[in-house]
Amino acid sequence: MTPQKLMRAVRVFQFGGPEVLKLQSDVAVPIPKDSEVLIKVHACGVNPVETYIRSGTYSRKPALPYTPGSDVAGVIEAVGDNVSAFKKGDRVFTTGTISGGYAEYALAADHTVYKLPEKLDFKQGAAIGIPYFSAYRALIHSARAKAGETVLVHGASGGVGIATCQIARAYGTKDCFAKWKVNYVDKIKVVGNRGTIEINPRDTMVKECSIIGVTLFATTKEEFQQFAAALQAGMEVGWLKPVIGPQYPLEKVAQAHENIIHSSGAAGKMILLL
Repeated sequence: MTPQKLMRAVRVFQFGGPEVLKLQSDVAVPIPKDSEVLIKVHACGVNPVETYIRSGTYSRKPALPYTPGSDVAGVIEAVGDNVSAFKKGDRVFTTGTISGGYAEYALAADHTVYKLPEKLDFKQGAAIGIPYFSAYRALIHSARAKAGETVLVHGASGGVGIATCQIARAYGTKDCFAKWKVNYVDKIKVVGNRGTIEINPRDTMVKECSIIGVTLFATTKEEFQQFAAALQAGMEVGWLKPVIGPQYPLEKVAQAHENIIHSSGAAGKMILLL
């Protein structure tokens, strides 16, 4: 029998702070079956939701132990028997993984894997998943933004914010207000908020406002394919161009999780490099 191939991967054995992220070098490389593919990971995006899941405070809790990470970019290493859309050597990015993305190899279902155009590097590929698909779901699918309408992105320097700005511009909406301008809040009709707020519902009646909750995890397989077609067109045309921010080696994953929450003024998408 061929000996089991081993890899480096980050493992979480208990929920808690960044210190529970343990880098191990003796993790078995998964073997793809059926409609699965194995990807040699070159880069993996770090998303705030991964810190919530790691802490145990998020509504979705994976079975322990687990490897975090959903947004990887790399090269197909092997494919399951039922996979026909991909072959060994293909450059790809993902919107989800089965085995986790903070690792040298990641297993993914073939319907969560997409071809990565040559014009984008692996770091940019790892910045597409949650940021761009969330932004598209919120802006186009849920809010139904149309050309000529005005869009405010409150905090437009991080992964999702930059994605939203690029999508909004591509779909013909108008930029809104710069945060640093005096009294910019006074000119805004409706504003989203990350924390707890108190509102008077009557204020929404006069302006006929809508407040819409959005989660990428509610997206169906068919919707993912629809979003992917639009975003892949953006890659080809050139308006989808992820901006890369802080970059960390796998050994510094705990620092990455600390910084993505506590460092203010994020500039670009945070990436783990392998």
